[in-house]
Amino acid sequence: MQNKKKATGVTRRDFLRTAAAGAATFTIVPSHVLGGAGRKAPSEKLNIAGIGVGGMGKSNLRAICDPGDENPGTEANIVALCDVDDAYAAATYAAYPKAKTFRDYRVMLDQMGDTIDAVIIATPDHTHAVIALEAMRRGKHVYVQKPLTRTVHEARVLTEAARKYGVVTQMGNQGHSAEEARLICEWIWDGAIGQVRQVHAWTNRPVWPQAKLRPTDTPPVPDTLDWDLWIGPAPMRPYHPIYHPWDWRCWVDFGTGALGDMACHILDPVFWSLKLRYPTSVQGSYAKICVEKWKHLEHSESYPTASKIHFEFPARGELPPVEVHWYDGGLLPERPDELESGRRLGDSNGGVIFVGDKGKLMCGCYAKGPQLIPYTRMREYNRPEKTIPRVRTSHEMNWVQACKAGGQATSHFDYAGPFTEMVVMGNLALFYPGQKLLWDGEAMRVTNLEEANQYVRQSYRDGWNLEVS
Repeated sequence: MQNKKKATGVTRRDFLRTAAAGAATFTIVPSHVLGGAGRKAPSEKLNIAGIGVGGMGKSNLRAICDPGDENPGTEANIVALCDVDDAYAAATYAAYPKAKTFRDYRVMLDQMGDTIDAVIIATPDHTHAVIALEAMRRGKHVYVQKPLTRTVHEARVLTEAARKYGVVTQMGNQGHSAEEARLICEWIWDGAIGQVRQVHAWTNRPVWPQAKLRPTDTPPVPDTLDWDLWIGPAPMRPYHPIYHPWDWRCWVDFGTGALGDMACHILDPVFWSLKLRYPTSVQGSYAKICVEKWKHLEHSESYPTASKIHFEFPARGELPPVEVHWYDGGLLPERPDELESGRRLGDSNGGVIFVGDKGKLMCGCYAKGPQLIPYTRMREYNRPEKTIPRVRTSHEMNWVQACKAGGQATSHFDYAGPFTEMVVMGNLALFYPGQKLLWDGEAMRVTNLEEANQYVRQSYRDGWNLEVS
């Protein structure tokens, strides 16, 4: 199958003013300059398949082609739907009756062939990488829910594969397309709080059970579920409803815990505005609610109920070294003295505090409501010109339009891949609480504790691989 080719002859500069380093956008190219095979003109509909459509995938599809609208899908068709659980996906199947349905994404890609232009992947974290790589290998554009992958190695593979196959990519961290994230970057780059040397970020997650032991009972697999396909590349274990459909996030084999679930939202404006890449070290600790369960995390199978993780980043050009501190499970940073009495710390889902040498900036989860603190500074601050191109559609439609135009979506894998690496490597600290792990980002290795590298690149079950052909 031929890989899709990038449009040539029109530069980004012809259409948009580029932002400072780190800003991501795409170019809508007129159809007359596209020419090459494999690209949709902006006037044509994109044919999309959904993989993992019972949960978040359903929302992603609705953002592109809402079956409740009088004229749904003006820019895209939903032509195929795939889920390992017929019952869980039933409502989505019913919403798109013209779409063909499948359980195995490989069968879908084989049978549908060039009928599919692009794929939305919203399965549990442990199957993101293998599905996305297979789709890209076949020349399909991909939208992958956050976190992009479960491990550092998987994120690196997808980043490199996206370049190799020349497809349009997007990670599902919707806040990256929002106005608030752009304001934070522009204010930080304008020097609103001076040089940032410390960041505190937190979330109320997990809101699902964690610190759990593997169940010993083995209930029968529902007839509607293909358990072998659900397990995918992970080590096989008996079916139990404790894993599917909701609580897989807490399990080390399947999810990435509170950090992986929420940091791709909450730390996004931090990674972007501070032009971060790889940390040089990570250190963490966690709550031991039940000592017997958490005597040795390396022998546990699920993430803790609460944790703190500390990243250190080196200087980046003229930017100084910075520490990023993460808190979850109800743990919070110290309340800033500048924050007025009665004002909330972040919002109900979490937040971020940037600490600069000239002030502090606070926002809620998903970068909502960025404010200088105390609030009197907001009245005094002469806001800079908006230099980062704005996204005028949903995050999902930003990707659809980029697929049709041959440009880049806002959270493309050259951005989202390294960002995901930074996020998920933070979980390494939970396997070795209290130890500072020194990190070589380019080599993807812990340099001072060799055994920790077993969690950087993990082996797959027989019949599964992550090889870029």
